[in-house]
Amino acid sequence: MNAMRVQSELKELDKVRRFLKANLENLELSEEDIYKIELSLVEMCTNIIRYAYPREKGEIAIKAWHEKGVFSLEIRDNGVPFDPRQVKRPTLKEMINREEMGGLGIFLARKLMDRFAYRREDGQNILTMSKKAHEKKANRQ
Repeated sequence: MNAMRVQSELKELDKVRRFLKANLENLELSEEDIYKIELSLVEMCTNIIRYAYPREKGEIAIKAWHEKGVFSLEIRDNGVPFDPRQVKRPTLKEMINREEMGGLGIFLARKLMDRFAYRREDGQNILTMSKKAHEKKANRQ
């Protein structure tokens, strides 16, 4: 299991992407699945950055692991309690009429990942997302 911590600032998203790419390196994933995982992780981290710490900056802890054909990510923050599973899918009319978009990234992450679970524990929001993956087979010569 690999882990990292970043501050809740948008400039940290590049570090998050690099961490993810390093963890996906030896897995057998399509470009589409890699995109889905990256989009989901970036969207969830962006939501934490924008909403979890309204008064001051906080920290985001991310863990990544691959086990039994499944790649998983755990994202933790100590911010405002928020269960992303409770966000309803926005209708097209709502998206058009909203001045500020919101909720679409959460909806996408829930749809793009095979597993999307949330719990609140010890004052932390803990989101776990998973996608089926396979280890790359070594090239035989």
